[in-house]
Order: sequence, then C-alpha cells, then structure tokens
Amino acid sequence: MNPAKREEIFARFQKQNPHPTTELIFHSPFELLIAVILSAQATDKSVNKATKELFAVANTPEAIFKLGEKGLHSYIKSIGLANTKTKNVIKTCQILIEYHHSKVPSERAALEALPGVGRKTANVVLNTAFGEPTIAVDTHIFRVANRTNIARGKTPTAVEKELLKVVPKPYLKDAHHWLVLHGRYTCIARKPLCQSCIIKDLCEYPEKTIL
Repeated sequence: MNPAKREEIFARFQKQNPHPTTELIFHSPFELLIAVILSAQATDKSVNKATKELFAVANTPEAIFKLGEKGLHSYIKSIGLANTKTKNVIKTCQILIEYHHSKVPSERAALEALPGVGRKTANVVLNTAFGEPTIAVDTHIFRVANRTNIARGKTPTAVEKELLKVVPKPYLKDAHHWLVLHGRYTCIARKPLCQSCIIKDLCEYPEKTIL
C-alpha cells in the first residue's frame, strides 16, 4: 500500500471519529490499568459491567488491595480467567503502593513489570492515559492491518513495528482506537461489512465485496 492511500484512510477515520477512545469505562489512569488487565480474553462490555460495581467501592490501589483476593473476586468472577486476574490485580496494587506511591507509572518498563501487564496492555495505558503514540495490536488490529494491507506482519509485534513506521505522524496517537473500532464493527473476522466500509475503495483486501 502506498503512503497516499494510508494518508487518505486515516484522514477518513479522523473525519468520521475526531476524538476516538477506548470503550472501557474509566475515570483515572489506575481505573484504566485495572480495566485493561481485566479485559484480556474478555469483552469490554463484560469488564465495564464488573468495574462499574467494583470502582464504586474501590478505585484506588489501597482500596482494592484491602478487598483482598476473596473480596475482589466477588466483583470480577463473571469475567474470564477471573482467578488469575484476581491474583494479578492484587499483586499489581501492592507494587503500586510500595514502589510507585500508588500512581500508575508512565514508563513502559515499569508498566510491563506489573503482574498481568504485557506489551499490549502497556501500550493501551501509555496511549490512552498518557497520550503516547503507541499501538496495542490486538486481534482486531492484527486482522485489519494485514487484511487491508495497511501494515503486514506475521506477529502482533511485527505489525506494531510496521504500523509505527507507516502510519502518518499526525494520526499516530489515535490510530490504535480507529483500527480497533474498525475491526470490531466493520472489518469483522468472518464476513467483513465491505459495503458499509468508509475505506472500501482504498482497501487492498483481495476478497472484499463492494457491490
């Protein structure tokens, strides 16, 4: 795909959605961090349902740590991998209290050192909470980038590196959200909705249907 096409693709995304953000509901970097940890292999809708009740009673590292594993689990038990996520969140809260003055660090290395936080989660927090031009390649972005030919790669990390190189700089900070939303609602996995796609004439997917 040539640079002019990519420029037009992201210009259209921006025009359609000038201020994109995550569909996870949060009111602080800490709430975002916890929500993203909980969202692994779970829907944003299920996470929002659980965190609405959880954050109403505990939305700081100290408050969640005070709940303990049993107390926290009662709020997030409906989310996939709840047992593992409970342990990770409690340990993360403890580390934030002991080593980061109960603040979410804005450095990648410090974020990735937290239990339950990998590169993708760190990228979401760095981008959404701190405005860094990072791209967290989930299944949606991996599919959209490869399918459209915006950026190709055999692994999420390879796609991330390629996107960081080819996405025009003015659009880089918001590219993550546009691509996620496009993959979630239009360029879906089994039968992409090509007829209603705003970039259908620019996409290089060989099997697209635009009639």
